[in-house]
Amino acid sequence: MLRIPVRQNVRKFSINGSTVKCNRLNGKIAIVTASTEGIGFAIAKRLAEEGARVMISSRKESNVKKAVEKLKSEGLEVSGVICHVGKKEDRKVLFEQTKKEFGGLDILVSNAGVNPSVGSLFDTSEEIWDKIFDINVKSSFLLMQESLPLLRLSKSPSMILISSISAYQPITLLGTYAVSKTALLGLNNIAAATLASEGIRVNCIAPGVIKTKFSQTIVEGAIGEATLSTVPMQKFGEPNDVAGVAAFLASDDAAYITGETIVPSGGMQSRL
Repeated sequence: MLRIPVRQNVRKFSINGSTVKCNRLNGKIAIVTASTEGIGFAIAKRLAEEGARVMISSRKESNVKKAVEKLKSEGLEVSGVICHVGKKEDRKVLFEQTKKEFGGLDILVSNAGVNPSVGSLFDTSEEIWDKIFDINVKSSFLLMQESLPLLRLSKSPSMILISSISAYQPITLLGTYAVSKTALLGLNNIAAATLASEGIRVNCIAPGVIKTKFSQTIVEGAIGEATLSTVPMQKFGEPNDVAGVAAFLASDDAAYITGETIVPSGGMQSRL
């Protein structure tokens, strides 16, 4: 497989105001789905800062263009493609374009997720149930399956699923979304056990309450105050708190880790 020569430069990024130098991901190629804002964008940015070449993707062309331009303006090696993860043809283009532009694939981060309604589990319509499971669970599985031809050619392949603290916590307002995120824990476990013999690592991140547009409903107003009271560290997380975990799991520092779920949640309970 053709690989594009990589500049062995050291990337710099900031953690709590301090500049850190790291090149753990030099030479690696990554795909991050739903990566034009929020947690996905932070993950894509961090992987690129650590030396990876990253394919940005999202449903909207304008969002992809904006995210790519921003990261390229910071000197990062990224590209972008439109991808609705629920559409087979879009997923096919995602992998083909990544191979064409970067020469292969080492890291798949499945981050796309939807929650079209906030409410009780038993208030969920069949239509909403199907939409949530199609994107959050089925599409994650299909992305993993369809990435295998490229990942099997990598020297250090890994997959990362993005779940949620709601997979563990009975956050009733998140209803069906929470059930779908619990399903990802099972997908992680079975996929990791299945692919371990091939050297393909599979891990999961279950973020706590992270301040993004996606989580506005549960971080603002009276609901936000009630939610914050369940966080031992008494603060909501930032997208970069998840990005750092993703960079670790994608790196060779995690070479002996597979089938695990890391929970950056400020101390919220995470036991099934």
